[in-house]
Amino acid sequence: MNIADLRQEYMRAGLAEADALPDPFAQFGRWFGDALAAELPLANAMTLATVAESGAPDARIVLLKGVEDGAFVFYTNYGSRKGRQLAAHPGACLVFFWAPLERQVRIEGRVEKVPAAASDAYFESRPLGARLSARASAQSAVVPGREALERAMADEKARHGDDPPRPAHWGGYRVLPSQVEFWQGRENRLHDRLLYRRQASAWTIERLAP
Repeated sequence: MNIADLRQEYMRAGLAEADALPDPFAQFGRWFGDALAAELPLANAMTLATVAESGAPDARIVLLKGVEDGAFVFYTNYGSRKGRQLAAHPGACLVFFWAPLERQVRIEGRVEKVPAAASDAYFESRPLGARLSARASAQSAVVPGREALERAMADEKARHGDDPPRPAHWGGYRVLPSQVEFWQGRENRLHDRLLYRRQASAWTIERLAP
């Protein structure tokens, strides 16, 4: 198969300025609701792009866990590669891609940690296995094999039982956007791209060429 021959025509919908909500969080809520209603798998999965120590871009998939107080929230290990990168360069880009809806959302902004109390509350809501693994795994570190991870997990279970506390190295981040782009695929690649840009306390909306 020739990969270059893989093509899709985008025909589902459009995105006009007159139909866009004035606030990007409200517009995101509308589109995210559409993704949930369509029962898309992992509708909250997003690419998180950061700046590596070398200055090169780095990216991976994480899960959105909240949209609150003007920010997009996710949780991870602060000592992981992305955590170290965010400590050095506290800015990020998030990208959602909902292929069946022919939509993307791209978010750029500065990043800060969520308050410890919020991280505690979310940690307590996680399944027990996820709480134990957050304690057992030195995320992004080299390990000798899977057996070492399973042994560390068993040690945490023996130590803390069904009530492991949140480790200090694990918690949440808030991405506070300076701009949010909504992309709707259109016929003949003449896609709709509306960019919300923060201007002081207000948002402007601009159309970008596809």
